Amino acid sequence: MLIPFSKMQGLGNDFVVLDGVTRALRLSTEQVRRIADRHFGVGCDQVLLVERSSTPGTDFRYRIFNADGGEVEQCGNGARCFVRFVHDKDLTHKREIAVETLAGVIRPRLEPDGQVTVDMGTPRFEPADIPFDAPARAEQYDLDIDGRMVRVSVLSIGNPHAVLIVPDVERADVADDGPRIERHARFPRRVNAGFMQVVDRSHIRLRVYERGAGETLACGTGACAAVVAGRQRGLLDATVEVGLPGGSLHVTWEGEGHAVSMTGPASTVFEGTLDLDHL
Repeated sequence: MLIPFSKMQGLGNDFVVLDGVTRALRLSTEQVRRIADRHFGVGCDQVLLVERSSTPGTDFRYRIFNADGGEVEQCGNGARCFVRFVHDKDLTHKREIAVETLAGVIRPRLEPDGQVTVDMGTPRFEPADIPFDAPARAEQYDLDIDGRMVRVSVLSIGNPHAVLIVPDVERADVADDGPRIERHARFPRRVNAGFMQVVDRSHIRLRVYERGAGETLACGTGACAAVVAGRQRGLLDATVEVGLPGGSLHVTWEGEGHAVSMTGPASTVFEGTLDLDHL
């Protein structure tokens, strides 16, 4: 079966986006892996599937599959690409849409300058909601990484994040510590590991090792989680510029009980056709 696709990116976090609205699509885990493979497929960090929503009051359903084929709850950079996609394909003319995800409803908005702002929802901190193995909620937790203790903030922005502060993000041992944290036994559904350097109260630098994808050039939910973690520790102001390897995002969080807002770019790189029967 031949299906069209769009290759899109948000700060270098790249996606293959498929239209499941005009044609119903079912993807197997192996098909997702082949699409995401940078040698045998199109190549991407995640495959995004746009579908009709089954929830009253929402415009679309948004499904996210990591490069390893696993479906996940949320993706901030993907949400921005999602908005550009449904506008570019004339699936909607609304500037702000309500989108059903595994993590709940998000409300991204296409700005006049072409950037996209996403209401990412309210962060969750209770261990059972993340999920994270801990007896009670705490601002920070000690995590044993092969006999070495690291201090992390743990929270959910629709998907789970562990954020640790490092003195220099360029020298952070993301390649080794990232997968160890991602698959740590205290995270039953694994976790996204963020390595944050605080530059000043309105600027951080960040690298993220994502579940099922490895280190990416940008992670929208990771940027949100880092700002929330920094705010909780009293290190950051309400609006922060987050410098990622692929570029910058602006994140605003007023404090507990408030939603996180993220603004950044999204663009189409190229379009093509996939033969699902030969992946």
